[in-house]
Amino acid sequence: MQHHDEKPQDENIAPEVMPSMEEMLKQAELKAQEHYDAWMYAKAEGENIRRRAQEDVSKAQKFAVERFSNEMLAVMDSLQAGLSVQNTTVENFKSGMELTLKQLTSVFEKFNISEINPVGEKFDAHKHQAIGMVDSEQEANTVVSVMQKGYSLNDRVLRPAMVMVAKAKE
Repeated sequence: MQHHDEKPQDENIAPEVMPSMEEMLKQAELKAQEHYDAWMYAKAEGENIRRRAQEDVSKAQKFAVERFSNEMLAVMDSLQAGLSVQNTTVENFKSGMELTLKQLTSVFEKFNISEINPVGEKFDAHKHQAIGMVDSEQEANTVVSVMQKGYSLNDRVLRPAMVMVAKAKE
């Protein structure tokens, strides 16, 4: 005789069924959407970081130019004041110019602008521009005279010094 209890027992036990193809596809789509959302978030975050960095660089450049400009205003004031004096002597004019030059030199020092004045040094094509060669008692390729001083900003040449160089002795 069969037990009538067996069949209801079997019904209570959930059969272990493989998830359907639709179910697997749905899960894969959800995972893909999660990954896509995370990727979009990371991409947006990267864009924001890049944009903020660009803004920071731009602000730093503007601020540096502003600081330099403010320092240069004092030099401009001195030049204008010197030129506005009606009856000035050559001596007064010269001392005014010297004072203004001191102010300008001070601004250059604050902003790491250095003079390149290489008299007596070996010629260096990175810092000097030779505009001629002359006979000299100095060693060949030595700077004999400077026609125009050069300048560098933080060790980067802004303008090379224009120089005359000693010729090699024949």
